[in-house]
Amino acid sequence: QLQASGGGLVQAGGSLRLSCVPSGFTLDYYSIGWFRQAPGKEREEVSCISRSGDKTYYSDSVKGRFTISADHAKNTAYLQMIGLKPEDTAVYYCAAENRAPPTECTFNDDAHYEYEYWGQGTLVTVSS
Repeated sequence: QLQASGGGLVQAGGSLRLSCVPSGFTLDYYSIGWFRQAPGKEREEVSCISRSGDKTYYSDSVKGRFTISADHAKNTAYLQMIGLKPEDTAVYYCAAENRAPPTECTFNDDAHYEYEYWGQGTLVTVSS
């Protein structure tokens, strides 16, 4: 119900933009979270954006390098990543939920339990 794309192989310092397209619902009613899972590690939330689009959160590890956005006209959410590091290598997932108020999004260690819909993931590999 969510299609994530845009992953690939990039050198350290490079950039990628991930896209997330919902199927069967619109971003007007759902907030979006981006998660990642590296081999042998737990899934972590790196960013989220509220339905209203004016509230965003970032993990400390990506703050200042990643930017989340949502284009409601295109019904697509994005995660722009710059200054990529080898430790950013992971499968990236987008997820959607509508339990949070319109001006909030769920961002905490247990957030993956709150998100109802998930994409299939897109692999980001950053070489050193």
